[in-house]
Amino acid sequence: MRIDRLLALNFFHPLRIAIERSNGIRIPILMYHSISDEPESGHPYFWTNTSPKRFTEQMRFLKENDYKVISLTEAAEILYNAKASGFPMVQDRRTSFPRYVVLTFDDGFGDFHAEAFPILREYGFFATVFLPTGLISGVGSVFKGKRCLCWEEIRELAAAGIHFGSHTVTHPNLKTLPWDRVEQELSESKKTLEGRLGMAVESISYPYAFPEEDRRFRTRMRCSLKEYGYRNGVTTNIGAASMGDDRLFLNRVPINSDDDPSLFRLKLEGGYDWMHWFQYGKKVLWRIGTRGPLTE
Repeated sequence: MRIDRLLALNFFHPLRIAIERSNGIRIPILMYHSISDEPESGHPYFWTNTSPKRFTEQMRFLKENDYKVISLTEAAEILYNAKASGFPMVQDRRTSFPRYVVLTFDDGFGDFHAEAFPILREYGFFATVFLPTGLISGVGSVFKGKRCLCWEEIRELAAAGIHFGSHTVTHPNLKTLPWDRVEQELSESKKTLEGRLGMAVESISYPYAFPEEDRRFRTRMRCSLKEYGYRNGVTTNIGAASMGDDRLFLNRVPINSDDDPSLFRLKLEGGYDWMHWFQYGKKVLWRIGTRGPLTE
């Protein structure tokens, strides 16, 4: 059994359930990529495929357990308004409020249209799909060995209630780019989406690991995002979105084919959020190793 699963199931999830008070409202934003049966190698922690069968099982779990699927914008507003209105930062777990969840998909793979959307429609759910606009074409370009959505499919999905956001233009690691290129990736992707869909685009998903440990990068990124009209952003940082979080840098919960009902449930309930400690520590150690001691 994988170590992260063993610790989550037998220690961190029971520990969280045992604590009757938690830090306010938390909303899991689930992070999917491809809905396909393609096998993956390596540790399941790094998998990005979710089989249609497993995805159906997960959507059924949400339906049967009364989860309310909301948009990313709604989630950000709920968290912001709860904080602004003085909602208690410590809340009894037994206090009744809806079980919110957000569904997001990165990379704009064509299997969202073929596999995910019919399942979402069956359960009355919707999602936000983040598109790398430079990889979207009239026929469906290939990215990471998979066909991407084409514009005709995207317009069809948008008409059916699917939301779309930016995943930049070329899907680069933004941290490695000169800042003029970063701004180009942010502005052009948004402009393309709004022109193609005829509606405002307010959300972005950052490609690759987000450098949360780099305060200067975060500050500069926040300013640029606001300048171009973004209101919401999601990262690959593990964990639920919580009160007080910056709505431009929200955490997400990664999901793949290895998330059977027991693991899927504990991820929804916060039993996997502890992995963020190790994720953050790895980033800090890498930065120290490449740039010397942190000074900010």
